[in-house]
Amino acid sequence: MSKKNKPTYHPETQAIRIQSERTSHKEHSGPLYLTSSFTYDNAEHMRAAFADENDAYIYTRFSNPSVEEFINRMCALEGAEAGFATASGMSAVFGSFMAFLKTGDHLLSSSSIFGSTHTVITKFLPKWGIEHTYFDITQPETIEALIKPNTKMIFVETPSNPGLDVIDLEALAKIAKKHKVILNVDNCFATPVLQKPIALGVDLVTHSATKWIDGQGRVLGGVVVGRKELVDEVYAFCRSTGPAMSPFNAWVLSRSLETLHVRMARHAESALALATALEKNPHLEWVKYPFLPSHPQYAIAKKQMSAGGGIVCFEIKGGLERGGRFLDKLELLSLTANLGDSRSIASHPASTTHAKLSEAERLKVGITPGLIRISVGLEHLGDILQDIEQALEASK
Repeated sequence: MSKKNKPTYHPETQAIRIQSERTSHKEHSGPLYLTSSFTYDNAEHMRAAFADENDAYIYTRFSNPSVEEFINRMCALEGAEAGFATASGMSAVFGSFMAFLKTGDHLLSSSSIFGSTHTVITKFLPKWGIEHTYFDITQPETIEALIKPNTKMIFVETPSNPGLDVIDLEALAKIAKKHKVILNVDNCFATPVLQKPIALGVDLVTHSATKWIDGQGRVLGGVVVGRKELVDEVYAFCRSTGPAMSPFNAWVLSRSLETLHVRMARHAESALALATALEKNPHLEWVKYPFLPSHPQYAIAKKQMSAGGGIVCFEIKGGLERGGRFLDKLELLSLTANLGDSRSIASHPASTTHAKLSEAERLKVGITPGLIRISVGLEHLGDILQDIEQALEASK
C-alpha cells in the first residue's frame, strides 16, 4: 500500500485510492490484467510461487492483480482482514457454505433469504448430508434454542430479500460466539456503505457485487470477506473448484466502488422519500422500508444502519392479478430480475425470484401475492413516483 493509501484514511477514500502497483507506464487508473497466467524469472522463483513461499501470481483462478484490487477495496470498506472474489453472488454464498460444512453438520439459517440461496440449502446441501433449520428473522428470541451440537454456521440476510426484515447483528453475534458458531451475513442490500457487520461481531460477510456494488447492471460478481483464517478456507475451496471472478469484471467493479458512497446516499434518500409518499396511497395495503417508523424493526435498523438502502416494498390491494396489471402499466421503471441499478426496477417476487418456493413457504417469509419490490434508481424522484402512481391508478 502506497503512502496515498495509508490505513488511516476513511474507507470511502481507500475505495478510490487502493489500486494495484503502478507499472512503468505510470497509469493513473488501475490497469486491467486480462491474462490467465503469469511468468517467472527462473525455475526457483516459479518453485517458490507454487510452494506459497512468495506472493507471486500463478494463475487467475487463484489470484490476479485486477481481482486483488477489488478485494482490497472491499476489505477496506467492510473493515475485513481478507477476502476472496467470485464469479457471482451465489458462488460467494455457496463457497462460504462449502468451505466449512461437511456431512453431519448443521446450518441454521433465516428463512427470509434469496430464492437461489433457499434452493442451495434445501436441495443441494442435503445431498452431502448437511442438515438445516430455518428460523423466523422476526422472532430472534427463538434462535438460540435451535442451535444443535453439530451446528457449524448461522446464515442471515439483513435487510432480507425481498421482505426487508432486519435483525440485530450485534445480539446475533453474541449468540454465535457463545456457541462457537460461524456467523455468516449477506450484506448485499445494505452494502458496506450503510452497514458494517464485521464491526458488530460478524465472522464472514458475503455480497452479490452484481447489485449495488456494480450499480449499473453490467457485470456479475461476488465476494466473501472476513477473518483471515476463515477466508483462507474459502480461498482453498474456491481455488480448487473454480468460481473465480473474471479480471474484467473485477476491473469494472473496482471502478464502481469509487462512486458507491455517492450512489448509495442518493438511492437511500430517494427510497425514503418514495416510501414516505406511498404510505399515503389508497391503492396500497402497506409500504415497507427499514427507515420508515412503521417498519417492525425500525429501531434496530436505525441502530445498525446509517440509511435504509435502495429497496422499497409494498402490497397492492387486489393481490396477484392486480400486481401483474400494475407492472404492465409502468412506463419508466424496468421489469427485470436485477436490482441495485442506476435505473429503477419493479419486480414481483412471488412469480420470479422466489417462484420456486411453495405458496406456504412464500407466505411464511412475508412474500404475499401482491408484493412488489422497487429498486429505486438514480432518476429524478418525481419521475419515479409519478410512474408508480399512474400505474397504480391505471391498474384499478
